[in-house]
Amino acid sequence: MAFDRYRRVLALPGVRALLLVGMIARIPLTGTGMTLTLHVVNDQKLGFFQAGLVGTASMAGAAIGSPLVGRLVDRRGLRPVMAVTTIVQLCLWCAAPAMPYAVLLPGALIGGLFSQPVFGTIRQCVAAMVPAENHQTGFALDSMGVELSYMVGPALAVASVTAFGSTATMYGVAAGLAGSGVALYLLNPPTRSAEEDAGHEGAVPRRQWLRPGLLALLFLVSGLTFVLTTTELSVVAMLKADGATLWTGLVLALWCAFSLVGGFVYGALPRGLPPVALAGGLAVLTAPVGLVGGGWGWLCLALVPAGLLCAPALSSTVDAVNRRVPAAARGEAMGLHGTSLTIGGALAGPLAGGLLDAHGPAWAFAVSGAVGVALALLVALVRPDAPGAVLTPAGSSTAALSAPAAD
Repeated sequence: MAFDRYRRVLALPGVRALLLVGMIARIPLTGTGMTLTLHVVNDQKLGFFQAGLVGTASMAGAAIGSPLVGRLVDRRGLRPVMAVTTIVQLCLWCAAPAMPYAVLLPGALIGGLFSQPVFGTIRQCVAAMVPAENHQTGFALDSMGVELSYMVGPALAVASVTAFGSTATMYGVAAGLAGSGVALYLLNPPTRSAEEDAGHEGAVPRRQWLRPGLLALLFLVSGLTFVLTTTELSVVAMLKADGATLWTGLVLALWCAFSLVGGFVYGALPRGLPPVALAGGLAVLTAPVGLVGGGWGWLCLALVPAGLLCAPALSSTVDAVNRRVPAAARGEAMGLHGTSLTIGGALAGPLAGGLLDAHGPAWAFAVSGAVGVALALLVALVRPDAPGAVLTPAGSSTAALSAPAAD
């Protein structure tokens, strides 16, 4: 392993600032779902079903809006898109505490549609600012930043609601989202490299890059998120059944820590692995976790193998998407990647919940692992797009390397 790869990537102009701002900017975003849930349950005195509907509305909006916003970044640049989405988020979150449930539900949908493109934009900028030979390391760093954000955001939301109430927390989310938007607006990182800008590449029709290999990869991304979300829910249910709910936060934090270690090691490898192998391996290692008994300590140990593959699997899919699309469509493609992540997580909620209620955590782990393996096998059967050139409207060509995703 070559850990000096990290030194080379972090020494590139603007990369450290980009990754730091990206990690901090994602914290309020990762805390929005928990804040909305606790507001509906605690302040509006409604049930978790109604809270789940609000979360579903927000995810549905994000799934639709993510590629559209990414396309606008491709066409108009980052600053105008960030300005509009930040203003919308500030207005919605400042008004949300006073919204009755009937207004909050469509408001969550609108908020999702106009969600700030932080996740996709950071990845888009990493692809532009880091040379292609170091993309594996750059995306691994980004993936580790995402893990840290998810470790902080939801926990901070719970602590804030407990200490100050959901109304103050929602104002805090509004301030955090506004600060994130302003920081990215001022930083204004490049979404294309100097070479890509010099090529004067115009808009590329979707039919030239949204091909079967990429669609298969996006299905794999949804399957991966389905497995991860089901794992999280199953861990909560398993510890509750064992009377060890108190240890839930620690177990989930350690699971994230395993992912960080795996991402760090993966980013230092001289060569990446196909996403289909990483996602399939993660699913195989997840399936038997529910068979472990003996308390929360043994559960932590059982999560180590699959946990180590979380960040590598996610970062490899980002790299694979980036390799399959031209620079002019990178924002939209990263938006589609985000949509795939959202769909997988949204499907996991009701399906995993039904399995947990009917059959318990062991079956939920086993079924999610089987689904992940089946999707990986199906993706492996899809013939990858042949490496070659993607033509721009002007007839010039840009490299569109075939990723190892569907190999």
